[in-house]
Order: sequence, then structure tokens, then C-alpha cells
Amino acid sequence: MALKLSTRGDIPPFIVMDVLRAANERAAAGEDVLHLELGQPETPAPPAVLKAVKQALDRETIGYTDAMGRASLRRRIAEHYRHCYGQDVDPQRIMVTTGSSAGFLLSFLAAFNPGDKVALAAPGYPAYRNILKALDIEPVLVSAGPGERFQPSVELLEALEIDLDGLILASPSNPAGTMLDGTALEKLVSYCKRKGIRLISDEIYHGITFGTEARTALEYSDDAFVINSFSKYFSMTGWRLGWMVLPADMCRPQECLGQNLFISPPTLSQIAGEAVFDCYDVLEEYVERYARNREILLNELPGAGFGELAPADGGFYIYADIGHRTNDSQDFCQKMLAEAGVAATPGVDFDPYNGNRFMRFSFAGSEKTMLQAVKRLRGWHP
Repeated sequence: MALKLSTRGDIPPFIVMDVLRAANERAAAGEDVLHLELGQPETPAPPAVLKAVKQALDRETIGYTDAMGRASLRRRIAEHYRHCYGQDVDPQRIMVTTGSSAGFLLSFLAAFNPGDKVALAAPGYPAYRNILKALDIEPVLVSAGPGERFQPSVELLEALEIDLDGLILASPSNPAGTMLDGTALEKLVSYCKRKGIRLISDEIYHGITFGTEARTALEYSDDAFVINSFSKYFSMTGWRLGWMVLPADMCRPQECLGQNLFISPPTLSQIAGEAVFDCYDVLEEYVERYARNREILLNELPGAGFGELAPADGGFYIYADIGHRTNDSQDFCQKMLAEAGVAATPGVDFDPYNGNRFMRFSFAGSEKTMLQAVKRLRGWHP
């Protein structure tokens, strides 16, 4: 008799990780690869972070912490909100998580029941909808194109004619890099409050913006889940550390879920997280590097046949419309890797509706990588 198999794992793959595997296989075979697929900073954690961790290893027993995270780190995160946003956040509402990924899982578990309907933009981060599906929560995709700047709006939500239980926002977004201005964000927050929709605001690319500062949902609501990460602006991807600012009524449920699912976030990473808040000067230098990379791609990609580009207000991605070149973005990206040695992510990872005609370039790497990539792409004719 066959053993029972749960359907929770019957979800689509995270395609960018498949692209990375193919790129690594090419590199292992001795072929050159330029990595523009991953949203991973090439920059290391700042030196002060490494120093703090080395000192901790010499003097501390690295054991469990509270499920909500070290109190000292939660206070530093609260100070970050005062420093960057002018917002006073009670540290008791802050929960440290094992990356923002754990934050999404915990918030979805606490806020929604099986069968609930949660809206999110397409294109958008694929793990949102895949985690929701694994939890038997229904993702409701809101198709948002260039005319909507790849962001949801009250008008698009009303056009669904569906009673929603939740809404996920991402500003800056992945993959398009577009942001919601204060007016648009406030309008969506007010709509959610009026309709009884639980808002989850993904703010993991805050700090990496070009010309306009990102707005936090905390400016407009205490009822939203605000999720952030040390991976992007803070350049600490492998440390697997993030945080949530919770609605007051969600603190205890989230603590109980965290205790049982994760016990606590990694202690050594929490020590590193405290130290990084003393490194804004280094982090801003990193953002300047991303800004230079962004300009290279925005200026040079059109000459390589990628003329229709999202504005990339923040984050480190360029979302390109390649519908004039292909109707199969996955095949296009595979050929680009095989023939030009440039790895990028097909749009179908982010958008099951229209992603076949889009692709994403990441400019989180070095300036040299960006210059080499556009040079190769100008000479590539699939």
C-alpha cells in the first residue's frame, strides 16, 4: 500500500533557484557566468558586524533566546524606526524572525485560516503565493502591468468583486522595483481598514531607493503586519535574520507559533543584527554601488534590445518587457545563459499570467559584472 503524501508540497518551484543551479553547473564545467539572477548583495556584512560576532564567540554561550528575539535587538530595531521614519514603535510589538521568510509564514498562519482569500500583485514575489497555497489559503492574483506601475490599487481590488481576507503589499516591489507613494499607500491602508482586510506590508527593500524614500505602512496603521529583513539593505543574506512589527493583538499568537515552529531565531545572527545598526555609513556606500549599477543597466540595456524597462524606484532589480523578442521567457533565459553566459530570471517566476513576456535582471552584484553583462548582451543575437 502506498503511503499517504501531503499535497502541501505540490507547489511550483522557486524558479530563480533553478536558474542558479543551472548557472552553477555551467561554472562547474569551466564556463564563465555573470550572475544577474539572484537578489543577493555581493557586498559583505559590514566589518563591525564581523567583529561583534567574533567577540561573541569568544565570550558567550550561543544558546536559545526568547522566541520573540533578544530584547536588546528589538530595542535597536525600534530605534531604527525612530531614526529612519520618525515612528515610535513599542519594542514589545517587534518579533525577530529567521529571515523574512519565517515572517511571512508566521504572519500567514496567525492572520488567515484555510480557505481565506489573500490578494497580491502579479508580478510579485513567488514565495507569497506558494506559501499561501501550502497553507491552503487562496492567493488572489491582481494583474498589474506598466500602467499600474506593477502595483495593486483600490480600483483593481474593487474590480475583483471578491470578499478578501488579506492583502500583501511590497514597496519597493520584487521584481519591478516600483514603489507606492504616500498617497497610494494611505489609500490602500484605509481601504483595508474599511473592508476588514488584514494588510501585510513587505518592506524588505527599504533603504535601497533612488530619489524617493520608501514609506512604511506604520505611518498609517497599527493593524498591519510589517515585515523586514537584514538580507537586502543590511547585506546579511546568509545570516537568515528578519523581523516583524506586529499588531498588538497578534503578539501573543505569534510568540506561541514562534516557540513551537522555530524556538528562537539564530542567536549569533541576532548579535550581528544589533551591530549592523551602527553601520549606516557603510550601508549607504553599498546603496551608492547599487545606484551606479542601476544606471548602467537602465542606460545600456536598451541598446542590447531590452528597451521597455520598469522604472526601478528601489530594490536592485530591472524588470524588462521582452514580448517583442519571445513569448517564452523561461526558454529565453535558458538560451541567454547557455549562449551568452548571463544568468537572469524569467518573468514566469513572478507572474503566471504575463510573465512569459518579461524577465528580471538583478543589479546587486559588482559594477564590473554589469558592464560585462551589457557588453555580452549587445553581441548576443538569439
